[in-house]
Order: sequence, then structure tokens, then C-alpha cells
Amino acid sequence: MHRDHKHITLGDINDLPHSAAASPTVIHRRLRGPVPATVHWVLIPLLLAGLGVSVFVLAVVHNALLFVGVIVLSVLVVAFLVRNLIASRSNSGLLLFLNRVPDSDLRTAADGQIVKITGIASCGDVCLVSSYEKVARCVYTSTLLYTCRGWTTMLSNFSDRCIRWDLAHLERQAADFYITDAKSGTRVLVKAGNNSRMVPLVEESILISTRDNNRELSLTLKKWLDERYLSVDSRLLRLEEGYIKEGRYTTAMGMLSKKDGTVAIIPPSEPFSTGCLRQQFLLPIEIDSLLLKSSDMNDFMPGVATCKDCPSQMRKRKRKIEKEKRPTDYRTVTSCIMAGMTARFTDVV
Repeated sequence: MHRDHKHITLGDINDLPHSAAASPTVIHRRLRGPVPATVHWVLIPLLLAGLGVSVFVLAVVHNALLFVGVIVLSVLVVAFLVRNLIASRSNSGLLLFLNRVPDSDLRTAADGQIVKITGIASCGDVCLVSSYEKVARCVYTSTLLYTCRGWTTMLSNFSDRCIRWDLAHLERQAADFYITDAKSGTRVLVKAGNNSRMVPLVEESILISTRDNNRELSLTLKKWLDERYLSVDSRLLRLEEGYIKEGRYTTAMGMLSKKDGTVAIIPPSEPFSTGCLRQQFLLPIEIDSLLLKSSDMNDFMPGVATCKDCPSQMRKRKRKIEKEKRPTDYRTVTSCIMAGMTARFTDVV
């Protein structure tokens, strides 16, 4: 960890794993999920009661229409609830919401308004260093160590054999940093440090994944484990790390604060809702934290909501790029051949 000023203390760093109710996927779990727990306790007895009535009607009247209808309805309801539960735990619902919201215009935004900005990130008073790769000048870092608790020999690809990865160690930190808004050019302070409520939507990359036929650890990994007093015995490991480095395009969403001549984005004072995402069959989620995401510079367009994380859109974009490249490549090869033939003909003449 690098400190630019001597008066900076550890309180300036947001040690996310030790903040309230931290979890591997969501740092601040005061988010109100899309499906309250009471809904499950109400729906399950209703579905079971409907199933019992339909079975009784089937046995007495010999009419399977009601039975089939209840089965289909139960499957749809369960799939809908599971879909929302998975989206809530994986943060995919929040990511879809953040991508669909257009960037705000800070020149007209009022104090206390929920805004979204995208621009180049730069460090504040505190610069972070990633735990394993030692990447310097970061504004957010995340390192996760998983151990395999159970694996199967049914699959040929060993990377898919582990049926359960348990989180053994978690390091996540964030600090206050700046974003130069690409739309207005304003330099905005993002209050992500000092125990701020924040949900990072940053995907970690797999750095190390040991295999059954090769469990020998590198010296770097052994040193990293020893420094943290971690004992993994002979279990299979998977180490993931993610970060937002200075100079990366970053998206932040929170409440706008304009005080004492400083423009800042802070955690909202009151929860705000994502609204229903009907096309994705997702219910609203209430958020009372900052949303932070690292954006791709090539896909960034100020004021336009992107969907680069949607698999279908990524495949379409890939096919489009390949089609655009093919004619260019052929013309380049043809021009090179013609240039070579012309040069040879000139030499002969």
C-alpha cells in the first residue's frame, strides 16, 4: 500500500471484508433482495395445497387438466423465484441495471440526486496495491482464495470436476478516488473509502487453479499463504484477483454531493430501487450503497447505456467485427501482392 501523505491513517481505507455483513459477492448486504423470505413461506404451502387438490380431483373426477395446470404453474413460479435469487446473489441484476441507466449530466444534476458517471479513474490520497499480483496504483482490489471440498471423476476436464468451491480467504479494499467525467469533464470525488457502503461489480480473474495430478505450489503462492497464516494442506486451490487500476474507465453510481466547492458521489442516504427488468424477469432490488464497475474503454459511449455484458450482444458484436475485418484483410493481401509484382516488373524493365 502506497501513501502519498504522512497524515493518512488506516481509516482512509475501506477494508471491505471487515465491514458490515461482508460476503464474497456483495460487500454490503443491506440490499433488500427482490423476493422477501416470507414470500417463500407463503407460496410453498399454497403450491402444495394446490397440488393436493389437483391430485384429489384427478383421482375422483379423472380430469387431468387441473393437475397439469398446477404443475406448469408451480414450475413457472419456482423458476421465476430461482432466477431472481441467482441474479441477486451473483449481482447480475445490478449489473444489468447499471448498464441500462444512461450517464448523468453533472452540469444540470441537483445536489442529492442519484447519478451515474463514467470516466477515467485516478487515485486520491491513498493508492492501493493488489494482494497477489502486486499491481500498484489501484483504487479497488479484491483477492479470493477458494479450496475444493468435493470433486468427481465423471468429467474429463478437471477444471469442471470440483463440485464445491469454499471461500477460504477474502481480501477486499477500496479507497477514495477521482473520476474525470467523460460527459462534462468534471473531476468527481468518489467516496469509496472510510467504511463507505459499496457494492463492487468487478469480476475477478483466475490466477491459479491447482490440479489433482499437480498440487505443487509455487514459491510465490507459498510465501503469500505463509504471510497470511493460511494452511491449505493438500487441498485443491483456486486463487482469483480483481482490481480497478488508475487510468481505467470506471463507472460509479450513487448520490451527488455538491458542498464546499467539491463535487462528490457518496452512498445514498435513502435506498433507491432498480425497478422491474421485465425482459429479464427480474424484480426490483433496493440499493443503499455505491455501485462501482470497471468499464471497457472500447465499448464506452458517454450518455448511452451499454449491454456489453450480455452474451448474445457480445456474440453479435464479435461476428460483426469478424465480417468487417475480412474484406480489409483481403484487400491488404491483394495490395501487397500487386505492389510486389509491380516492383519486380519495374526491376526487369
